Order: sequence, then C-alpha cells, then structure tokens
Amino acid sequence: MRTVILSSTVLVLAFFTPAISQAQDDDIDALRAAVAEMRADYDSRIAELERRLAVAEQNAAQASFSVQQSTIAAAPSTGAPSSASNPAIGVVFQGQARQTDASGSDEEEGYLLGETEVIMQANVDDKFRAWLTAAIALEDGESVIEIEESWVEATALPAGFGARFGRFASGIGYLNDKHSHQWDFADQPLPYQAFLDGRYFDGGLQMRWLAPTDLYMELGGEVLQGEGGGSGLESHSLFANVGGDVGINNSWLAGGSYLEIDDSTSVSVAHFLWKWAPQGNWRQKNFVFQTEYLERRDAVTDKGWYAQAVFQPFQRWRFGVRADELDLDVDSNDPSRWTLMMDWSNSEFSRFRLQVARDDDGTDTSNEWALQYIHSIGAHGAHDF
Repeated sequence: MRTVILSSTVLVLAFFTPAISQAQDDDIDALRAAVAEMRADYDSRIAELERRLAVAEQNAAQASFSVQQSTIAAAPSTGAPSSASNPAIGVVFQGQARQTDASGSDEEEGYLLGETEVIMQANVDDKFRAWLTAAIALEDGESVIEIEESWVEATALPAGFGARFGRFASGIGYLNDKHSHQWDFADQPLPYQAFLDGRYFDGGLQMRWLAPTDLYMELGGEVLQGEGGGSGLESHSLFANVGGDVGINNSWLAGGSYLEIDDSTSVSVAHFLWKWAPQGNWRQKNFVFQTEYLERRDAVTDKGWYAQAVFQPFQRWRFGVRADELDLDVDSNDPSRWTLMMDWSNSEFSRFRLQVARDDDGTDTSNEWALQYIHSIGAHGAHDF
C-alpha cells in the first residue's frame, strides 16, 4: 500500500513541478519587465524634468532682465545718479597660437592676440534699445579701436515689425551677423573671407517683419551707405528666413538673401541649418549641421560654399568638421580646405579650442594648427538660433 502511495506522489510531483517552475519563471520575467518599465519611465521623467528646468531657468533670466529694464524705465528721475541706469557691459578676450607648414606663407604665426570686443547694451526707454560693439586690436604693433556696431533698435513697433538704424552687421546669410566668439571654428569659411571680407558691416536702416504664424517666418531689408562712403545710400539688401520644430528633438532654419554692394557688385546667399537635442535639452548633448552657398557677381561670377557638422556628445566637449571651397571664374586653381576642431568649455563664459586645417590652393597643400581661447566677463547676451 505504501509503495502505491509513494508512486502516486512521485507521479503527481513529476506532473506539477514543471508547471510550478514555469509559473515561477513567468513571475520572474514579469517582475523584470516591470522593473525595466519603471526604469524607462524614471529616465524619461528625469529627462523631462531637466528640460523643464532648463526652460524655467531661461524664462526666469529673461523675466528678471525685463523686470529690471521696466523698473529703470518707470523709475522717476531724482537728479541723482543711479547704478540701475548703467548699461550692461561685457568684454570678450580672444587669442590663439597658430603654426603652418605652408612654404612662403604670408600668414602670421606664433601667438596672436585676437580682437578684444567691448560690448555695451541697454534699453534707452520703453520703446528703444541701444547697442555698441568696439573691437580693440593690434595692427603693425599699434593699438587700434574700431567701432564695429553702433545702433539703436525700435522695440515697440506694431504688427511684428522691427527697425534698426546706425552701423550694424548686415542680416544677409547666417554667419554674417554672428560675432567671432559665437563661431564654431577659429576662422570664417573661405566664401565669407573672399566675398565679404569676413563680415559685412555698414551704416543705414534695417527693417524686419515677423509673421504671426506657428511656422517661423521673417522678412527683412536694408538700405545701406555702401562701400563708396559719403552721405549717399548706395547699397541695399533683402533677406528671408523660415524655420520650425520637428517634434521635441529637432529644429531647422532655411533662408536666402541678396546684397547689392554697388551698381556692379552683388552677393547672393542661401543657408540651411538642422539642430538636434534629446528632449530639447541642448546643454547635455546636441548636434548641428550647417551649410551656406554664396555667389559674388561683378565683372565675373565667383562661387563658394561650406558645410559643417558639430557634435556635443556630453556636456562641455564638442567636436566639429568643416569643408569649404571656392569656384573662382578667373582662376583655374580653386582653393579648398578641410578643418577639424575640438573645444572644451568650462562654462558659457570660457572656451579652449584646438583646430587643425588642411588647405589646398590648387597647386600645393599645407597644414595649419591653432590653439584658441575665448573668455568673457560682464554681461553676456543670449545668442540667436
């Protein structure tokens, strides 16, 4: 009898044990899946909180500045000096060590003190804002101070209009109105150097209109003094920009512009940008692709382009590559260049950059390296897109 009972028990255990084991495995898999789901949810919540924090910090800074300026405009005059009415002043220090193996090169080498930019800005009152940029540099051993920008902007025009008058960097292209400390590389692309002498500044009037649409649309034009100088308005420009967001990770900008420098010389520019940042949080990780095509027409038509990509895989470190080329009508030896850069930023006010470039002028190739520093003190305005 005992033998029969024992045999029955063994058979029952043999039958149910795999089922119990399978049930336990299913429970373990379910627990693992639950843990993975909680971890993914936790990560996404943290990323969203970081994004919201970055937006909140930016909004708080802008609100603080607006309140300060409103207080300045609304404060009654007492005749006594007040520190609240002082303009925001910033200084940008730049320099680099550069070396090239080009034979017979007329490029400066060794340590080079770059331009020191002094920037002053403030709201004049509730309807106008003023900006001054002075560049201090050494030329042939002599100190030179150049007024790059000196303009006043109307901030209270209706229907999305804006106006700027004085001396300013033209709104053509994408890079032209960017200050040198905002560049992703230590120098300008070849087309900007050849066709616009680096950047095109002029005096005159600029008008902009921002469309009241979800898609970013901006139209603008300028009436400028021109290279001829004097009191005449010999130059003018037109430009348009359109852009938008693709989800929460991507944004883009495209545009075209036309500058007539004088009766016989004009420059056309087309540009495109694509920016990516996870959850819109650009502080930790981001990627930017940027390209422009330029044509300068006078007696002949010269063309040029550049394309660059800059990747920040983690905070403070960025890596970039740029290709640029000129197609000159009167010269069969068209110059081209490849550039690599790596920079480290301890904060938004300090940056060190290592750059290596390989130049090809059509007859010979050469290599150049540079170690650059950019440091800022004082007020630091927000950068454009």
